[in-house]
Amino acid sequence: MNTESKNNLDDATVDSFGDEWSRFDQTALSEQEASKIFDEYFAIFPWASLAADASGFDMGCGSGRWARLVAPRVGHLHCIDPSSALETARKTLSNVTNISFHKASVDQSALPGGSQDFGYSLGVLHHVPDTAAAVRSCVDMLKPGAPFLVYLYYAFDGRPAMFRFVWRVSDVLRRAICRLPSAVKHAVTDVLALLVYWPLARLSWFAEKLGMCVKNIPLSYYRAHSFYTMRTDSRDRFGTPLERRFTKAEISSMMGVAGLRDVRFSEATPYWCAVGYKA
Repeated sequence: MNTESKNNLDDATVDSFGDEWSRFDQTALSEQEASKIFDEYFAIFPWASLAADASGFDMGCGSGRWARLVAPRVGHLHCIDPSSALETARKTLSNVTNISFHKASVDQSALPGGSQDFGYSLGVLHHVPDTAAAVRSCVDMLKPGAPFLVYLYYAFDGRPAMFRFVWRVSDVLRRAICRLPSAVKHAVTDVLALLVYWPLARLSWFAEKLGMCVKNIPLSYYRAHSFYTMRTDSRDRFGTPLERRFTKAEISSMMGVAGLRDVRFSEATPYWCAVGYKA
């Protein structure tokens, strides 16, 4: 592994993720909910196209929550992360024998070019300075024809103006909260989960039971998820210094420029999940 320092990494954000995943290592998440969330993110991933001995990578593995469910389906999985969260993943996955761990950023050569049968990076590449370059770095490690799944924060494509206004207000809060000391940051984001995430999730749940469309209610995604997931995602959303958002068209263009073809998007939440194949 190349340990030379590179530029496509924000140190404060890396430290923030190490802190986040040491607190929310996902061991308190039920198996049922973990599988549900996994299925939401991997709904369009072409599992059937992979050989039984397929080798691939999890770029930005964090606590190892995805790797725990991917590893039983493949031959070998490389977990790559530049933060101290990698140690959380090592502990979480200590009984999994077909995983290797690499402490590296997305633009370090953790794996040889053209060597991997698949790859994925979920909720990570919108937290680096140059997302397009990060996608290219991931694609470089793939064999021709190999699939790459990515989840990037969406830029509220098709949402009403009020929805986007609420996000702008929340982003002002994020820019302040992410600078707080760790303990204070955790406390504040827990309060936000309790006073913002939970009420809106319950409102969405109730409205849906009444037959109403809830897609334009902020945080309606959490209506079917636990308070633990709300706390995790509140910390992720408001505690992270660097965040970028992209439209569906921008993501499609980035993936194409990176050398991916037949790009397909999931039309269900979370937005946007997309998969493409290395040309």
